[in-house]
Amino acid sequence: MTFLNAKGVQEAAGRLKKWVRETPLVPSSAFDGFLKLENTQWTGAYKVRGAMNALLAQVAAGDKRPVVVASAGNHSSGAAWAARALGLEAIAVVPHSAPRIKIERTRMLGAQVILHGDTFDSAYDEATRIAKVRGARLLHAFDDLHVIAGQGTVASELIEHRPDVVVVPVGGGGLAAGMGTLLKAHGITVVGAQVMGVNSMDRHLRGDHSPFHPKPTVADGIRVAKVGTQTSAICEQVLDHMVLVTEHEVRAAMASLALVDHIVAEGAGAVAAAAMKKLGQCGRKVAVITGGNVDPDVLSQVLSEPE
Repeated sequence: MTFLNAKGVQEAAGRLKKWVRETPLVPSSAFDGFLKLENTQWTGAYKVRGAMNALLAQVAAGDKRPVVVASAGNHSSGAAWAARALGLEAIAVVPHSAPRIKIERTRMLGAQVILHGDTFDSAYDEATRIAKVRGARLLHAFDDLHVIAGQGTVASELIEHRPDVVVVPVGGGGLAAGMGTLLKAHGITVVGAQVMGVNSMDRHLRGDHSPFHPKPTVADGIRVAKVGTQTSAICEQVLDHMVLVTEHEVRAAMASLALVDHIVAEGAGAVAAAAMKKLGQCGRKVAVITGGNVDPDVLSQVLSEPE
């Protein structure tokens, strides 16, 4: 795959139909709009879509090499799940800062877990080294066109519901690039959501390419210092605009989702809901709740905080 278009995303949707869940779209009581519940996906996050699409392509090409990934957690779990289903060995390099629940889930799914560094970028450097030494396939968490197409299949389940606006959390940009490719082809507005101080894609799209060190955040799944080359090029074409939310707004969104909508969302999964709240009236809105893998102690802390 050398480029991505709406047809490529739809083809990925057909390929993944027997492997992934079609997740619910539900109205929200806490937020003015609808929620696409990827926290109910296998492994508790949308990332399994991209990993499975990429590994299906690998196996179809006769490539049975082990797969090495770097991730704050959800890509590791998704790759481990997909690799186990397809009979491949998986090695996950995970930052020390990753939530324990994500680390343990990846181990339970059969992957070898290696803790290294404190950020995605340091884990990726180590994963690159290991892949070279082992002669394995390095599967990027977002800057891979098969991964991007797989993540975009979330959008294929939304088209028939005719949303006017879809809000997508953005880290490295894989989900936004994939979903945006299909949504824009159907005339749907695509809004990217990031946390202030963790806004690498927002900075890139505004032309700021200086070194960036994202601050610690409860939205660890989108804490990325450097966006992808392919994802940023696609996002430049498909994102209508970006909305930035504060750390407090993310934590408040997590609490509202849990207490009002009875939905457990990790920090990154709540970012789109927090951003949707700031959009005002703009038709039928959907926020993608990308994952629900949050450590119980973190959720307990969030729920005990004052509004």
